[in-house]
Amino acid sequence: MDWRKMTAADLGRGIGAGDIDPVDLAEAFLEAIEAHDDAAHIYARTTRNRALAEAMAARDRARTNARRGALDGVPISWKDLFDTAGVPTEAGSRLLANRVPDTDADVLKEATFQGLVCLGKTHMSELAFSGLGLNPMTETPLNVNNPALAPGGSSSGAGTSVAFGLAAGAIGSDTGGSVRVPSAWNDLVGLKTTHGRLPLTGTVPLCAKFDTIGPLARSVEDAALLLAAMEGRGPADLNDTSLRGSSLLVLDNALDGTRDIPRAAFEAALTKLSAAGAKITHATIPELDEAQSLSGVLYTTEAYGTWRKVIEANPDAMFAQIRERFRAGGQVAGADYVAAWQRLDAIRQKVRAQVAGYDAIILPTTPNMPPNVDRLLTDHDYYVTENLLTLHNTRYGNLLDGAVLTLPTGTPSAGIMFIGHPMGEERLSRLGTAAEAALA
Repeated sequence: MDWRKMTAADLGRGIGAGDIDPVDLAEAFLEAIEAHDDAAHIYARTTRNRALAEAMAARDRARTNARRGALDGVPISWKDLFDTAGVPTEAGSRLLANRVPDTDADVLKEATFQGLVCLGKTHMSELAFSGLGLNPMTETPLNVNNPALAPGGSSSGAGTSVAFGLAAGAIGSDTGGSVRVPSAWNDLVGLKTTHGRLPLTGTVPLCAKFDTIGPLARSVEDAALLLAAMEGRGPADLNDTSLRGSSLLVLDNALDGTRDIPRAAFEAALTKLSAAGAKITHATIPELDEAQSLSGVLYTTEAYGTWRKVIEANPDAMFAQIRERFRAGGQVAGADYVAAWQRLDAIRQKVRAQVAGYDAIILPTTPNMPPNVDRLLTDHDYYVTENLLTLHNTRYGNLLDGAVLTLPTGTPSAGIMFIGHPMGEERLSRLGTAAEAALA
């Protein structure tokens, strides 16, 4: 039995049954990381001593029937923007080199209390401001399907740590697609939580009004269990799920610019979902295109306002493409930023009323396939076009502030996305479990 290919939930069940020793499990993952040729592209640093100490505590609890949750003793990775006491947390940026926090991020504290084992910190896009996962200033992880292609970001190392079997699950952040893009491009499940569902304390910010935390995993069950562990509560009930009677709305806005392979994968997925009993309706929602037009003002202004002083104190420490994107926020008038937020709030209210009767809006997770890394590094226009296209569909979920799930379609690096209702993670997880079975 290869533990590295098992779901986190199955590993947890094995620990609970006494078939898996948490210390042996942690050692197996740590040794795999140390032996893997590309581990340095995935992990910024491992936390071996912490992992083994946590695994020993999990073993003691398992032996005394005092396990704290379904994933007690399961080893996972953390994106390098979650503060880890005494360990550098640099958010993929040379601007934060040697930044060592004194305490863990709130979600890491809670997950540790629930028994999760911290393997280490994973590489990411600089300050989380790119959907491609390209980071020539630190490391760019390899796409699991093709090393010449981008891994997806900004939680690039988080996704690849799971895809390459170097973690049982991973925790990333999602501001415009940063959990869902690497999940889709590496054939994983990714969950963007509702803004405010999980506390951001101890998390290096990008845009605090959009930043969310979410898991990247092998299954919907894993994602639900990881969310529960970060919240310190019981997980969603995923028993007896079915697509029969569910109502899904295809957002045709997202299909116009979708390229051939992700579109074909999406259409094939629709056929399977329909065959499993889902009622599928098509619609165009013009207000969502208007919301997309506001995103440049909303995202870049807050991002640059947050990081301007740090960036301008040492601008050469940044990849030029990322620096350029941040600086675009400096060109926006304060009145325009306020007006954009007011308009987005109005759009959210109107669209939520329009889609209230549907279980989810569905669309391809990304309209494009992973682009070529070498070309991204040398072709400015290609980089800009592919980065904006990559985040186009995922950003709908952030602009609506719903709970959002991406699932593999069976076509490598092509995902299908379900945009659910705000604070509807449990309901979405049940829907996702049924959809996962239909798509398998």
